[in-house]
Amino acid sequence: MTNLNNLANTPNNSQPGNSQPNSAHCDALQDRFGLKITACLNEQPLPHNIAERLRVARQQAIARRPQLTVAATQNTPSIFMLGGAAALGGGFNDNGVSWFNRIASALPLLALVAGLMAVSRVVDDQSANDTAAVDVQLLTDDLPPDAHTDPGFAQFLKFGPPQP
Repeated sequence: MTNLNNLANTPNNSQPGNSQPNSAHCDALQDRFGLKITACLNEQPLPHNIAERLRVARQQAIARRPQLTVAATQNTPSIFMLGGAAALGGGFNDNGVSWFNRIASALPLLALVAGLMAVSRVVDDQSANDTAAVDVQLLTDDLPPDAHTDPGFAQFLKFGPPQP
């Protein structure tokens, strides 16, 4: 237990000329102090009464910590990594989101719908042009259109005219 007393009297190691160390430095000192205490406590077993006092203190600390409310967790914007993609989630409620943000989040969907409609129109036009080209060839050909539906004509086109 003498090691614990030495740890409590460890100097601050703050920067010269600063009476108040910065928060990052304080956090680093607290972390180092915690690690040293953990190492000392793991070296030898604690007496039962000290172990019980530590257990009760831990339970009290857990009971006093600030509880997160459901509203606080739902209103916090966050980024989730999903494989190779990132998805923005949360932060959308009636109080904090402006109309500009709502419209800006709907724009990609509107662009996708407009693109799909344009592709559909181009494909329909191309199909109509192909059908019209076939109709023009059938109507301007020397053969009547009924010849193309005759099974004998298909056989004639496949093998050619009969040989004498």
